[in-house]
Amino acid sequence: MAHHEDRSAPTDQVAKVSKLVAGERQAMLTTTAPDGTLISRPMAVQEAEFGGDLWFFAEASSRKVSHLAHDPQVNVTFSSSDSWVSLTGRGSVVRDPAKKRELWNAVVEAWFPDGKDDDGIVLLKVDGESAEYWDTPGGRVATALSFAKAKLTGKQYSGGENAKVDLP
Repeated sequence: MAHHEDRSAPTDQVAKVSKLVAGERQAMLTTTAPDGTLISRPMAVQEAEFGGDLWFFAEASSRKVSHLAHDPQVNVTFSSSDSWVSLTGRGSVVRDPAKKRELWNAVVEAWFPDGKDDDGIVLLKVDGESAEYWDTPGGRVATALSFAKAKLTGKQYSGGENAKVDLP
């Protein structure tokens, strides 16, 4: 049996993506450079609002900020021991002092010691448009057992639950 592609109601799928992303503090943000090169870098997630909005802090002079001015299409990936989420959306630079203060925390301050009122620090907002997830309940042990079962029975490996989700 091939992997199970979830066809549940869209609100259930959005809730599933939200659940898989909740609590994840690190993600990989991929932007496109002006020459078309894809560039990924780890980012600390400050807030995940679902339907699919993500918030990050960045230096205003950073490459990722200039990439968004050139091409706002981004991809954000999350990975845990038993799930993966790939979220596609549009990134934008937000210069909102109140939102910066709301999201500011000690971890951010370690990266940006000049403080939340520094104009050289901006927020990146990703408006999620769609996501795809792979969920393997039980993690690596369940995956290893599924591989072993597939090998013994000669049936195709079932990679857990997979779905593509349009975000509101």
